[in-house]
Amino acid sequence: MNKQSGIHYLREHREAGSNRPVPAEVTRIRDTVVAGLGDLLQGAFDAVDDSLFELANNARSNNEQNRYFEAMREIRIKRKGVERHFQNTVAQYFANPPHTGPLQEETLNKQASADTLALVGNDDLEEQVALNAMITKAKAHFQGPLLQLQTRFSQVYPEATEESPVNPMAPEHLCSAFTEAIQALEIQIRERLILLKQFDRYVVSNLGMLLDEANRILIQAGIIPNFRYHGKAGQQHDASKSQSAGDEKGEAKASDTTATERPGETGSSSAVFEQIRQMLALQRANAGMPPRASDPNVRVVGDSELASLLNSLPLTGARQDQHNLSDGEPVSIDIRQLVQQVLSQADTGDGRKPALNEVDEDLINLVSMLFEFILDDYNLSAPVQVLISRLQIPILKVVIRDKSFFSQATHPARRLLNSLARAGIGWSSSDEKTKDKLYGQIHNIVQRILNEFDGDVALFETLNQEFEQFLERENRKASLVEQRTRESERGRIKSQTAQQTVDNLLKQKVSRYKLPESIHDILMNGWSRVMFLAYLRDDVEHRWNATVKVVDDLIWCLHPHQEDDERDQWVRVVPGLLKSLRSGLEEVSYNSSRLDEMMGQLKHQLAEAFRTNAAIEALQDSPEEPEEEEIATVHQTAVERQQELEEAAISEYVAQIDSVEIGNWVEFRLVNGASFRCKLSAIIEEADCFVFVNRMGLKVIEKTRIELAHEMRRGRLTLLEQGALIDRALDAVVGTLRSKTA
Repeated sequence: MNKQSGIHYLREHREAGSNRPVPAEVTRIRDTVVAGLGDLLQGAFDAVDDSLFELANNARSNNEQNRYFEAMREIRIKRKGVERHFQNTVAQYFANPPHTGPLQEETLNKQASADTLALVGNDDLEEQVALNAMITKAKAHFQGPLLQLQTRFSQVYPEATEESPVNPMAPEHLCSAFTEAIQALEIQIRERLILLKQFDRYVVSNLGMLLDEANRILIQAGIIPNFRYHGKAGQQHDASKSQSAGDEKGEAKASDTTATERPGETGSSSAVFEQIRQMLALQRANAGMPPRASDPNVRVVGDSELASLLNSLPLTGARQDQHNLSDGEPVSIDIRQLVQQVLSQADTGDGRKPALNEVDEDLINLVSMLFEFILDDYNLSAPVQVLISRLQIPILKVVIRDKSFFSQATHPARRLLNSLARAGIGWSSSDEKTKDKLYGQIHNIVQRILNEFDGDVALFETLNQEFEQFLERENRKASLVEQRTRESERGRIKSQTAQQTVDNLLKQKVSRYKLPESIHDILMNGWSRVMFLAYLRDDVEHRWNATVKVVDDLIWCLHPHQEDDERDQWVRVVPGLLKSLRSGLEEVSYNSSRLDEMMGQLKHQLAEAFRTNAAIEALQDSPEEPEEEEIATVHQTAVERQQELEEAAISEYVAQIDSVEIGNWVEFRLVNGASFRCKLSAIIEEADCFVFVNRMGLKVIEKTRIELAHEMRRGRLTLLEQGALIDRALDAVVGTLRSKTA
């Protein structure tokens, strides 16, 4: 392994991260982390080199072998630059730490421009899936150290808040820094996936020692030294909080342990769930409700008994014909009243009233509020919303049997609901149900739950796996179509821009002179084609400026030249000019017989201009034109004033449009009341063009930024939320409870 570690660049990193004063303990962490990540990254690059060499040796064709060798060469050449970029970016995180937010927001947060975002959108869908999986796995595996570090960093950085915590070492930030650094590598998707895999294996999977060292440095500095985690990753608790938790009743404490110390859960889900439970407990306390266990007239129904009672409930929609599940309005059930009816059946005749314990009551209230949110969620298309509403009773049974549904983000039933909602966000009411595979798949899943669920949560795991496999196949096909759509649109837009640029430039140059008809014909009908191709290929061949110079040289040669040095220059320029014109026109397959005739006329015109010293005539302005210009200026000023008013009116909407990222879903509403949903596929900056596609990857509509802002101002464009359904529902519940307890 190359031993030029991150320590070699320590001074450079210290400069890169020194935008503002950083506490001494953070500086120590930064230097340690940057050096450690440098060493780990070198191991990843060495492994990538070995993998590509092995793939090249086992290649089935010369083309495939050359592809791997070219990728090896590209990575070897740019490797040091990538390493330096990655380490500098990480160092800057400690001076200006990004706030730790949802994964979908963080993935593209570091991109420099809308153009870069558009380029990211061209990558194969598998790259984003691999990146998300890497981050999710790291956050689950290192949950304890990450939670400690986030809490401590949020004490160090004054801008951190409870809603926007700070952790420069969060996996999503490190992965974002790496994906930003490898943008410089011109390699294909297969090689990028190999690079991400080795980054995961050598860097992300070995973050534990760096996280522990960072925590140790902050503990030594006296920053929340009592915050500990115990056991496996994901089993953490605050010592001070665990002490106060001991005042709760035994049954509630056992349930809390199950909900908060289950391996693999995400800290944010557990924290939100615990926050909701505390607010519900506060509501009971404010209402003067005594603990159920202390009331001699109340018999608390245990979990197993409650689950058995709930089994008597029919699964809503189970007896309906499978073609009618999404017909009508979403099913609204008063779950609390339904549970009370079930409890009335548990009367044992001893005079005590059956009642739920606080934990089960909180869970049932949460299920009720969850589906209240789902039934009001505009982001779900109406048919999918109706289908998911059929699952209220099954989800209630799941929650009573397994209380980790709300605290564990990886719970099978929760993951399935999130997957159904995420997949259904792009389903439009105008789609034909009978012919749509996605709708059929969601419908079948709901039908199977209603028909087959007997209390075994494994059914949700099975259905989720089948659905994810279905989505993977569909997304793979759609991503290929979408990629072709993007490429086609980019080509079309670039061609339009090229043609418009050529036309405008030639008109501007030609309009100033009264050129001979033959010269005008050569430029407008012949050389314009050469300029068009040069514009399209300029990023590779760099010939655009040369084609423009040919136009300028030709017009210059037709001017009168009386000075000896100018006439000498004319003699030097004309042979090359004629050669460039002929070769360019031949390259665009200009008619050969017509070309000879045109070149003959051109030589004659040039010779006449040189011999007689005749001048091409400049077009003179007429005396009336100043008045017309003055009127035009006044009119233009009025137009500009009106435009300024329009721009001021839509400025806030333009800002919202600029926040839309590649892959985000929106809904357009037409004047006739119809609506359709589509996804932003590409932002073509040179034409200020936003291209939207449907679920199949086919182009639906394209609009400029200003047009989109006007659509939003008129209420005909809605941005759809991308977050996981259950997470959004829990956030909404927190807001509702907070307003009630305020």
